[in-house]
Amino acid sequence: MGRRGGTMSEAFKNELAKELGFYDTVEREGWGGITTRDAGNMVKRAIEIAERTMAERGSER
Repeated sequence: MGRRGGTMSEAFKNELAKELGFYDTVEREGWGGITTRDAGNMVKRAIEIAERTMAERGSER
């Protein structure tokens, strides 16, 4: 079974990797080179950002 296309843009993933401190690994080895923990932290951070954005948009109404 193949992988689904991701919903995060490449630019957003790169920003998260830089913020979380493993962008150098991505540059050297690609996304397959990051640890499971780094991938999980990246997803967790993306969810935090999405939740904050949704809350801010909700308070504007």
